[in-house]
Amino acid sequence: MPKRKRLGVLASGSGTILQTLIDADLPIAVVVADRPCVALARAERAGIPAELVERSTFGADFDRSAYTQEVVEVLQKYDVDLVAMAGFGTIFDQPIHDAYPNAIVNTHPSLLPKFKGWHAVDDALAAGEQVTGCTVHFATLEVDEGPVLAQETVPVLPDDTVETLHERIKDVERRLYPEVLRSLLDGDTESTG
Repeated sequence: MPKRKRLGVLASGSGTILQTLIDADLPIAVVVADRPCVALARAERAGIPAELVERSTFGADFDRSAYTQEVVEVLQKYDVDLVAMAGFGTIFDQPIHDAYPNAIVNTHPSLLPKFKGWHAVDDALAAGEQVTGCTVHFATLEVDEGPVLAQETVPVLPDDTVETLHERIKDVERRLYPEVLRSLLDGDTESTG
């Protein structure tokens, strides 16, 4: 019988995406955070190992490559096969892409390639879009550039605020992200982008 693939989840905040993955009963081997956060407590409550690889600085002196290597070592310690970004606030350098080629997955609140970066929902509203959505994609060294695995549209309503629109996108994300991750863990998903 083949070994069941193991998921490593990277989080930085409240852990709502992580909770969705926990509730979906995905085989999470470890949760790694770059700062003290609620996501670590969620993992511990679920009986999942939680590791803090704290980022020491957010200034120009940050050694991105060394930090990335530290995270890779933790993921490897738990024999992780697939990595899920769940609101992780640090951009990685090359070592994680070398260790996990085509095995790092991210979710983003827009229909990539439109509206990359941290302010995707704000940007969609500012641009007067009538439709936006959620994208699940492979993470690459270039932020929000990796091959698309799945997308789903979300209408922009006339009275939408950033908060209301983002919440409707999150509703889609909470369903779509675990589905894609499960397919990857089961070995039957290919990129559509």
